[in-house]
Amino acid sequence: MQSIFARNGFETPEPVKAQVNGSIPPWLQGTLLRNGPGLFSVGDSEYNHWFDGMSLIHSFTFSQGQVTYRSKFLKSETYKRNIKANRIVVSEFGTMIYPDPCKNIFSRAFTHLSNIIPDFTDNNLINIVRYGQDYYASSEVNYMNQIDPDTLETIGRINYRNHIALNLATAHPHYDNEGNTYNMGTAIMGMGLPKYVIFKVPADASDNKNKKPALRKVQQVCSIPFRSTLFPSYYHSFGMTENYVVFVEQPFKLDIVKLATAYFRGVNWGSCLKFDKDDITLFHVVDKKTGKAVSTRFHGDPLVVFHHINAYEADGHVVLDLIAYRDSNLYDMFYLRNMRQESEALVESNKDCSPPVCQRFVLPLHTSKDAPGGSELVTLTDTTARAVKHEDGSVYCRPETLFEGLELPAINYGFNGKKYRYFYGSRMEWSPHPNKIAKFDIVTREHVEWRQENCFPSEPVFVASPGAVEEDDGVILSSVISPDPNISPFMLVLDARSLEEVARASIPAPVHMDLHGHFIAAPV
Repeated sequence: MQSIFARNGFETPEPVKAQVNGSIPPWLQGTLLRNGPGLFSVGDSEYNHWFDGMSLIHSFTFSQGQVTYRSKFLKSETYKRNIKANRIVVSEFGTMIYPDPCKNIFSRAFTHLSNIIPDFTDNNLINIVRYGQDYYASSEVNYMNQIDPDTLETIGRINYRNHIALNLATAHPHYDNEGNTYNMGTAIMGMGLPKYVIFKVPADASDNKNKKPALRKVQQVCSIPFRSTLFPSYYHSFGMTENYVVFVEQPFKLDIVKLATAYFRGVNWGSCLKFDKDDITLFHVVDKKTGKAVSTRFHGDPLVVFHHINAYEADGHVVLDLIAYRDSNLYDMFYLRNMRQESEALVESNKDCSPPVCQRFVLPLHTSKDAPGGSELVTLTDTTARAVKHEDGSVYCRPETLFEGLELPAINYGFNGKKYRYFYGSRMEWSPHPNKIAKFDIVTREHVEWRQENCFPSEPVFVASPGAVEEDDGVILSSVISPDPNISPFMLVLDARSLEEVARASIPAPVHMDLHGHFIAAPV
């Protein structure tokens, strides 16, 4: 495993042409941008955690049945400082860095003082997000780095805090039919009462001619107070329907006091996240237009969620599909010391870890005040999810299990926020490394898979056929790597209906395992 998952990646700064086997649909025109950790050591220093590695951005460009590939490290301030020093000098989530003891005492004292309130790294390694027509490498902190999607050059850093009061923000925004972007962030320190903030950036917010960022037109939709002032919920994504934003306030929490003192206690920021197995999960439903939350208190058993699949409205209910864990051990799996174990040892050490479970929650929007305690409120006939009214008026939500062992979910994004039938994802059956791609049919409860021995596919990305009417009319794209030196990395193109291989484009350059990506269709 070490050779492909925890090694340092390499740039391919000039486009290289892939060797195509099969036939790429002629209508598939555009660029798939991918982001993930790609540099795990600098000089003699090394990161502790896979999610700390410095961002390596890939692009796979489809044009007239051909594929070209290029990759560049994100030239963040973090990257530049580390490379200049020839060692890691900026702390990451799982790796706390201390000043060089050879520096003078004034420099060291300043460094210690500046770490009272963390100024997070700008190593944006999780996803590519769009605001207006600006594209950014993004993680979960207040910094993003704008990139040129054609050349992968880093244009420059932007700070959310210059436009909206946030310390943290997700790397998984939603886009509506008009092209507006919705996202969520957390305001923790020095910004009034701590709160979660839902915000919107209009589709026409870019002004590239005058080099003005789209974020300057950001609009706050609403805010939600923490239920516990010093313990905000961690969240990696959220749900959105046609009319509502759905936020899951889970009992996987950030300890603010520990965060503020982590540097002095000699621990990393990741250790400030704790799962409270005795707490509950809250589901907040907020009207996108009015910013007002639905007054019903929806709650469920404790869970950990990173990725939402989809959400939609049906007959007075919000249906919320997500991938849940029963604990927070997933994060620990990705410490590099664990990832470098041999396959058998990795499987053995992870056998007690909670598997990812695709769950469906149903939140009834119109609960009658007259309904007695114990009343079942879900009236939908196509789900076994339950919502029971308690005597105090709150509603306890029990999910329906759809599928087990799938992560990194993808849908036909034309159905985002709408009733849908299919989702795709990476199968994770024996380790945190995906070894198959799956398609799940919510109606029949059947699934089909693509796999190849000794191959590890990335998150699947759905691209719809032009003028498609059927939900699964399109292709699935995934970059695939292998520890087998006889198997070149390749871009896999699957028929989204059957999950059968349509084409593969073998890339004559090293490709690294990544996290998330964004497909940009070529202008018609």
